[in-house]
Amino acid sequence: MNNVRMKIKSYIVEFIGTFFLVLTVCVAAVFGTAGAMAPVAIGLVLAFMIYGGGHLSGGHFNPAVTLGVCLRGKCDFKDLPFYWLAQVLAAVVAVFTARALVPGGTVETANLDGKTVPVMIAEFLFTFALVWTVLNTATAKGTAGNSFYGIAIGGIVLVGAFTVGSISLGAFNPAVAAGLAVIGKLPLAMLGVYLVTQLAAAVVAAVAFKLLAGDQD
Repeated sequence: MNNVRMKIKSYIVEFIGTFFLVLTVCVAAVFGTAGAMAPVAIGLVLAFMIYGGGHLSGGHFNPAVTLGVCLRGKCDFKDLPFYWLAQVLAAVVAVFTARALVPGGTVETANLDGKTVPVMIAEFLFTFALVWTVLNTATAKGTAGNSFYGIAIGGIVLVGAFTVGSISLGAFNPAVAAGLAVIGKLPLAMLGVYLVTQLAAAVVAAVAFKLLAGDQD
């Protein structure tokens, strides 16, 4: 019974963290309340949510990260669908909350026509970088007990958003991509491309970790 309670708590924590991440993306970046500093807000909220919930759920807040951590062996695959459900549900709720916060906000759908390859490269590279950073700072014995993992993970999202945000919207996260599609920023026809690319990057990151840092198990 205690194990069931802990698992339910972890799913709730994943909902909370993902909710605030997607809410920040929608309000600060999509509606533009933070202007050019939106990547800073996004990177920081992710870092702070990881510090707040990492000890309870692992602080994934990202289906690609959950997949990578499962493949790395630090999360039970039985929990994967429940993590994903909590994360995607949080993204949808966050979108409607963002709409309520900025009722007059308009969303211009990104024009990604003819940009599929650059988008895939950008999303693959920085989703890989994100999952790689999570695995090496939050799951490796060599960095166990460190206090920098949250800012490192939030930092790589910040860097990615500044670097390729103008190319791919800087999602690096299937839940964020789903939120962007629901709010109308990401063309719905491109959602599948984002999801496949991001999850593939997570797989590659997990394999790379196993090959290069397998002795950290």
